[in-house]
Amino acid sequence: MLKSLFKATAAAAAATGIALSLNNKTVSASAVAARAVNAAKVTKKSEKSYDNGVALTPPMGWSSWNTFRRNINEKLILEVATAMANSGLKQAGYQYINLDDCWQSSARDENGRFVADYATFPRGIKPLVDEINELGLKVGIYSSNGTHTCEDLPASLGFEAVDADTFAEWGIEYFKYDFCHNKPTSTSAPNIERMVVSDISGADILTLEAKDAVLTGHARVAKDTRFPGEYITGLGGNIGTATFNDIVVEEDGEYILSFTLRKRGNYYKYARIVVNGSDEYEITTAPTMAQSAEGRAQVLVKLNIGANSVKIFNPFASRMDAAAHQYTKMGLELKRATREFAERMGTEEKPICYSICEWGLNRPWNWGKEAGNLWRTTMDIKANWPSIVSIYEQNVRLAKHAGPGGWNDPDMLEVGNGSLSMDENRAHFTLWCMMAAPLILGNDIRRFLNEDGTAKEDDAILRILTNKDLIAIDQDSLGVQCVRHKTNIKVDVLVKPLSDGTAAVCFFNKFGEAIEEELSIKEIIGKDYCNLPDAVYYECKELWTGEEFDTDDEIEAYIAPHSVKIYKITAKED
Repeated sequence: MLKSLFKATAAAAAATGIALSLNNKTVSASAVAARAVNAAKVTKKSEKSYDNGVALTPPMGWSSWNTFRRNINEKLILEVATAMANSGLKQAGYQYINLDDCWQSSARDENGRFVADYATFPRGIKPLVDEINELGLKVGIYSSNGTHTCEDLPASLGFEAVDADTFAEWGIEYFKYDFCHNKPTSTSAPNIERMVVSDISGADILTLEAKDAVLTGHARVAKDTRFPGEYITGLGGNIGTATFNDIVVEEDGEYILSFTLRKRGNYYKYARIVVNGSDEYEITTAPTMAQSAEGRAQVLVKLNIGANSVKIFNPFASRMDAAAHQYTKMGLELKRATREFAERMGTEEKPICYSICEWGLNRPWNWGKEAGNLWRTTMDIKANWPSIVSIYEQNVRLAKHAGPGGWNDPDMLEVGNGSLSMDENRAHFTLWCMMAAPLILGNDIRRFLNEDGTAKEDDAILRILTNKDLIAIDQDSLGVQCVRHKTNIKVDVLVKPLSDGTAAVCFFNKFGEAIEEELSIKEIIGKDYCNLPDAVYYECKELWTGEEFDTDDEIEAYIAPHSVKIYKITAKED
């Protein structure tokens, strides 16, 4: 009975192009029809940090988007990977070659899986990954937490499990998850009239009415003035719960929970189902277009022999809650998929560095560390000075949220793009390193190779991107983002403690005129963002010019327009 019911549902979905979320995986209707299915079970809640063993320092790599946009293909990606391997970028720490939007075809395959663009990636993604891996590099890929990507191609909302499995099988090691075409999970909950418990054969065991539930918060039993009967309402927005207790079954196993719903409103509704305080499931109901008063939702759950409890509520009070849930769900699927694939193949696991690209709209710095490895704090960067300064101003204030395994992401680097001057390029790179930001290049790095495939050692942009002193500050194992120690509006002074007991101090001139600024080292001693000890004197090295000097306190810096001075400071006693 149950299987035939779901086959009918799958057939109906196939006719309308709807994707179904079943058996812990969301797959296309055609894929659902091909296998036995189950209701959607919620993956267990995340730990306090994502903790997948990668991004212990900010990830470094390259992305196709800033320079190439839609115009990517297998030949281009291989050329870029070769340039990274041979230009000195790989040796400097850059390791990811990330395909952004437009790598995929406009349709999934018959099993609901992503397919690479047939014309531009004719071999598919797996052979490309293998070839890039042979260069000692890793491959990243892109999708969106929506119905489509930003370029209106297939995306991953509702397909989290099947896409995670696909990426794991391809050997992907970086995943950027955008926010275009997002459909937020509803903060409204369905109204519940009754719950029927059935065994797997479809035989009813127990029927519980609305009045049988234990209610908390704003949940209440209401009477319908249009149709006879009572129903539970007030379960939305994380303000009320309904719990059915003493659900007695005679053996452990899977059982069907069928909810009779009282239809209300032309909008989606969501409910979390918690069985015995631990196992979590979910149901989503569509906007009603029917004239009937009652609807139905089903979920297949595990019950234990003896008494069981079922709690129903909607945990989402805001769009921020919903975004955090959606991104967390994808992150947990990525961890599951890489683990299961490695176990199945008997190989070493390849964890996927998970980049949350939510644009900062729902304050991902507050929940991102539990959901992934890095989270965008701003809208997209542009290759001009006002954009760089604006993004810096938004990201610099979020220092307390960053740390090993989870980073504030002020977007990809525009170094070498647009009309940025050399001073602006150096300043841009310096700020990202001081903010412990991911260093994802966005320029055409093929320019760094001579015709014979050797590196152009005199290329000014390449020298910026491979400055080992700046990269060491970004990649410092202490994992602390800089703090703005002081500002006079035109010039900011940034301080970043380093793991060897030294500190990096950056003078950042945002304005279009040269400025002299000074800092008393003594005034940053003892601050919680500086680990320098009080000392007899300090060795200072400017990391762009190599200038070195000693001081017992004061640093005086002349900063050109739109430029920086950055010093590594070491305490000395003799």
